[in-house]
Amino acid sequence: MAANRARAESVGAPRQGPGLLAGLVVCGICGQRMQITYESNRHGLIHRYCCQRRHHTYGQPRCQQMAGRFLDDHVAAQVLGALAPAALEVSVRAAEQIEAHRRQVERIWRQRLERAEFTCDRARRQYQLAEPENRLVVRQLEHEWEQALTAQRQLVEDYERFSVERPRRLSAAELAAIRALADDIPALWSAPTTSAADRKKLVRAVVERVQVIADGACENVHAVVTWAGGHQTHADLIRPVARIDQLSYYPELTARIEVLVAEGLGNAAIADRLAADGFRTPHLNERFHVGEIQHLIRRLGLRPGLDYDRSTGQGGLGRDQWWLATLAREIGMPTATLSGWLRRGWITGWQDTRPPYRWIVTADRAEVERLRVLHQRPAGYHNRRRWSDNDPADRRTGEYQGAQGS
Repeated sequence: MAANRARAESVGAPRQGPGLLAGLVVCGICGQRMQITYESNRHGLIHRYCCQRRHHTYGQPRCQQMAGRFLDDHVAAQVLGALAPAALEVSVRAAEQIEAHRRQVERIWRQRLERAEFTCDRARRQYQLAEPENRLVVRQLEHEWEQALTAQRQLVEDYERFSVERPRRLSAAELAAIRALADDIPALWSAPTTSAADRKKLVRAVVERVQVIADGACENVHAVVTWAGGHQTHADLIRPVARIDQLSYYPELTARIEVLVAEGLGNAAIADRLAADGFRTPHLNERFHVGEIQHLIRRLGLRPGLDYDRSTGQGGLGRDQWWLATLAREIGMPTATLSGWLRRGWITGWQDTRPPYRWIVTADRAEVERLRVLHQRPAGYHNRRRWSDNDPADRRTGEYQGAQGS
């Protein structure tokens, strides 16, 4: 019961969410238990593990966060591999449990038959002890005796039918089926009848905790699985990341693309060559999409014309003008975040009327530095009312809307 409490120091009760390691994942940086968050996409619920204890308690930056599917798959494979040698013992235990359950059901049937026999005997004795001249009483007692006999006969027939359908001992075919299921534990794990809570209970029976630490923002993750009993298993894993420049091999990838572009290869051919060389996308796909290759070449400025990042075939950018993605890289922030600032009016920009219809932002060097400072503020800073400010509303307005002024 203590472990099922929803507290930071406890694992928590297993629920029906798809996150297999909820309550078991521990941050390798601060040692706190990582929380699980869910969000929906076209494939259904997806989850991630986040270390937010310091952020929620002290307002400090989050230690780390990562997608949950790759970690769940790794631990599930480890658990199934550990259970494989115990398949014979699992089958024996399952057979023993089934036979014990059937013995318990047999005992209940025996008790019901004994009660029915006792009721018949009691009704018979009451009928025999009644005075013959009390005809109404005798007739009622005879009717009750007949009802008790009928109920006893029906119960005996039901018991005989049950004994034929469910014998006390398992048959050879049933024992063989149990052994086959125990030998194929992955099939039981993936069966539709096995719920997410059942899988979590099985994992918690053999795994004590899973400690993870990511190598910065890149795809490399080191995981330590602590088993029940204290044994530990170490593994280096690859996780999906949000941006291509977060990949640890991003410099090698860009250098390889430069060589392939210099050879005159098209986008599709470059994608094929990168897949053959073993380069993977940020989401761990085996092959880059043609559009991703074109976008990356544009970012690197390897081709003139529409693919070049500072100008198009119909004219270049003006003074203090930036493509939105270029300015985001200059500041060191995600393009999606800067796009959100543009929608909120915190920066000034407009959409190009020429293909590929990218956004153009006006920002001189001072404005770039101001945006860089704003981006380095902690998460949620802009939405807080700070008690030390004389006029928090004016302060936020000056910070947010400075790009809308002169």
